[in-house]
Amino acid sequence: MRRLLPGVGGEGTADLDDTGLVEAYRLPPGRSLRVDFVTALDGSVTVGGRSGGLGSPGDRRVFRTLRALADVVLVGHGTAAAEGYRPVDADPSVAGLRTVLDRPASAPVAVVSRRASLAPDGRLAVPSTLLVTCAAADPDRRAALAAAGVGVLVCGDDDVDLPAALDALAERGLEQVLCEGGPALLSAALAAGVVDELDLTLAPALVGSPDRLLAGALADVVRPRLVQLLEEDGVLFTRYAVDR
Repeated sequence: MRRLLPGVGGEGTADLDDTGLVEAYRLPPGRSLRVDFVTALDGSVTVGGRSGGLGSPGDRRVFRTLRALADVVLVGHGTAAAEGYRPVDADPSVAGLRTVLDRPASAPVAVVSRRASLAPDGRLAVPSTLLVTCAAADPDRRAALAAAGVGVLVCGDDDVDLPAALDALAERGLEQVLCEGGPALLSAALAAGVVDELDLTLAPALVGSPDRLLAGALADVVRPRLVQLLEEDGVLFTRYAVDR
């Protein structure tokens, strides 16, 4: 993988091994919310309803690196269900990299669901999982998930309050949050003004999928700043800072 921006030592490109990739994405200590997406050139984020059709070996490396660096993975319930989410340490390559970085082998997955839709007998119904929901969610569903060992965070009344959810995660020591979508959660996070970084993998593909990067129009235009650009086999890996 080549670094195109910023340049190193006056040269236009620099090759990155696994250690270099970690350093390229490492964040300073403190709270942050970074969002990771793979998208086609036309803004599609899925092929046949899943993101895997847009992936590449380089994208999988970046995905593993971001998960290794995160304190918690935040994901909407719809994306978690469609993509077949499992606990983070179910991927040995992520668990191994986290161990190399002197971190716990796993990180919690925090599933955002206004209706507490996570299945109490599903693959994510384990003690490391957190459910981020609101007071309007069915109390019996919340109780069933708590009984299954899931940590239930009630943040907001009629809908999930994302700033409150991030505060609740930080109180648990989960400060560096990796959000993996989907589009509705990204739109809500941008509208709430809580996104610090957007990491977009741009796949050289045109799909025409109805699943787009954003779920709808934003009230105000967000103008991220490009701070890093990597490339491998025609796939571009961008890091954008989002000024609050």
